[in-house]
Amino acid sequence: MATIAWPSLAHAQDAPQSEPQSGQQADEESSVDEAVSDYIDGDQPPGTPREIGFEADSLEYDSQADTVIARGNVLLREGERSVRADQVRWDRPAGRIDASGGVRYVDGDGNQLYAEQLELTDTFEAGALEDLLLVLREGGRLAAERGERAGDGRIALTRAAYSGCPVVDEDGCPKQPSWKITAERVVYNPDANTVRFEQGYFSLFGARIVPLPTLELRTDGGPQSGFLVPSLRISRSNGVEVSGSYYWRLAENRDLELGAHVFTDAAPMARATYRTLSDKGAFQATGYATVSRRIDLNTGLPQTDEDFRGYFAANGRYQFDENWSFTGSVRRASDRTFLRRYDISRDDRLRTVGELERIDANSYFVVAGFATQTLRLGQPQGEVPVALPLIDYRRRMSEPLLGGTVTLRGNTLGILREDGQDTQRGFASAQWNLRRVTGLGQVVELTALARGDVYNTNNSAATTVASYRGREGWQGRAIGLAAIDVSWPLVGPIFGGTQVLTPRVQVVATPPIRNAAIPNEDSRSIDLEDVNLFSLNRFPGDDRFEDGARVTYGVDWQFTKPDWQVTANFGQSYRLDDKPIIFPDGTGLSDRFSDFVGRARVRYKDFVSFTYRFRLDKDDFTPRRTEVDATIGSRRTYAEIGYLRLNRDIPNINEDLGDREELRAAGRVAFARYWSLFGSAVVNMTNRDEDPTLQADGFDPIRTRIGIAYQDDCIDLGLTWRRDYATQGDALRGNTFELTFRLLNLGFGG
Repeated sequence: MATIAWPSLAHAQDAPQSEPQSGQQADEESSVDEAVSDYIDGDQPPGTPREIGFEADSLEYDSQADTVIARGNVLLREGERSVRADQVRWDRPAGRIDASGGVRYVDGDGNQLYAEQLELTDTFEAGALEDLLLVLREGGRLAAERGERAGDGRIALTRAAYSGCPVVDEDGCPKQPSWKITAERVVYNPDANTVRFEQGYFSLFGARIVPLPTLELRTDGGPQSGFLVPSLRISRSNGVEVSGSYYWRLAENRDLELGAHVFTDAAPMARATYRTLSDKGAFQATGYATVSRRIDLNTGLPQTDEDFRGYFAANGRYQFDENWSFTGSVRRASDRTFLRRYDISRDDRLRTVGELERIDANSYFVVAGFATQTLRLGQPQGEVPVALPLIDYRRRMSEPLLGGTVTLRGNTLGILREDGQDTQRGFASAQWNLRRVTGLGQVVELTALARGDVYNTNNSAATTVASYRGREGWQGRAIGLAAIDVSWPLVGPIFGGTQVLTPRVQVVATPPIRNAAIPNEDSRSIDLEDVNLFSLNRFPGDDRFEDGARVTYGVDWQFTKPDWQVTANFGQSYRLDDKPIIFPDGTGLSDRFSDFVGRARVRYKDFVSFTYRFRLDKDDFTPRRTEVDATIGSRRTYAEIGYLRLNRDIPNINEDLGDREELRAAGRVAFARYWSLFGSAVVNMTNRDEDPTLQADGFDPIRTRIGIAYQDDCIDLGLTWRRDYATQGDALRGNTFELTFRLLNLGFGG
């Protein structure tokens, strides 16, 4: 093997240095060395030599034609570029290098070109090509009968085919790509990562289906202006729907997508999405607009006149410096059934929010506002609150007090309603925490809290639930708390793994608190769970605070071994005094002894996950809360099930504490390598005994979905059937069929 890597020169393999050479042989090799050396030196200025690697089994030099011929395992390398071939002929006067036989050329961007013949310039750029295959670094492949590289680096191909799919399977055997584009002429621009086709066809699974007079696409999957793949849907509310969009790349950091939806049973709908990214943050906005008849929510009949209907959503986040940031979002719909009618979203509330935050190592500050649009039928919008402003400040003191950490907090909130109760509040608090580990391994945490609140309430009589109203006008209250929490982790081996058993006891004491005089805006949805059993205040929010003295006890258990993890906890609390309890019936906290709560979770690799949460009645162990979430299977074949039952056994006094029962199931079964069947269902299992306000019979499907999909490494194709079982305004119950089609590494362009 002869090798040259500057500043060394090449030596022919059949002329070893250890043997004496004749004068003629020495002259010939000297001529070869000089020719190669001249090429390496080129015309570069002094001090900037070209770094060239040159390898071959043998070298020949034609002094009359000034031509170097390399044969056998030829390799030329300059920087990131290289050429491998069976033979290379180097015509020095013409400045041309001809490679033949199993040619493999790698350019500076990592693209690989395979051909039987390849022409290179003396600057190491590809020229004419024959019977070639171009494997792009980003994954696409171009094959052509012949091609030629222009001076600007573009490659023009004749009778070419392109695909973003692999052409060999996992075993290295050839296979047909799922899709490809063929054309009489193709121009590949490596600088822009684009391929332009002229007089082409799009083929799917070997069948030509769409003519493409002209088409340009990106080979790296990056964004480019052009039309996107359309979609098809058939629904009860709108009939046949065909939607498509045009993607407009405005700049490197901005784009716009303009779309249209055409229906057989409704007027067309326009859609637009704008996105931008800067060094400070990102912003995006989406809008829908159409004209149609709304359904009168009182009579259920269509209105006579057609009205504008639409939806607008925008969100963004900006980081001004390392501490200050702003996050905001806006969501508004023209009416309560628009999103469901056009299958855009099934949310029943749309929230608009803005938050200005400052965060550093020891403090947090936020100024925020919230507004909610209700989409629930029958709920007056005027009763939905607007929260403005919400101001919250927290600071952790850098100097410890009695060895513990002090955190100060200030908070104010205004709640406004057009037709309902208005509330303003403000409070300030100081909390001290000390955590220590004893010599025997017990973890001891001490907590002390002092807080003062001021509330102002107007129009409290408009609140239908009396316990939520509070007293009219200005009210104040003081809160004090002292707590000790002791846990003792015990570690040991079991069943070939490791277990950690942690008994835990907590004692919390507070003086009487004026809860009844204070309105309840943010602490309504209270339920004893394993996650709040040891909370200092088991009410969510700040408007209610648990008083009296109590002791809470429980145990955590964890078992781990290779591939397995099992965790469980169980606990209860007991009130030490007989003062009146402010927790409503059905929450599990309305007696001196609370209900038992716990959770168990089993996980085996990424194949099985099972979680069971429960609350058991303290007297007879009747399940008051049962929640199961289970998953089994791999990414391609799996089954999921979720079940929730709330059996509080109380009168239906308000929506926050009603009884519910729901079943959720989903699954996917893969077959024939690339195909799969999938489905899901949501079933309301609540009966009239549990909730008299519902017209339910104990098994009321809400939504079901079944479909079939094909997915390989470059295409997604699926057909889905979905059925909705409830009519809400002009969002009619019935069947919906949807065809999804997505190609990888392909974006249409003009």
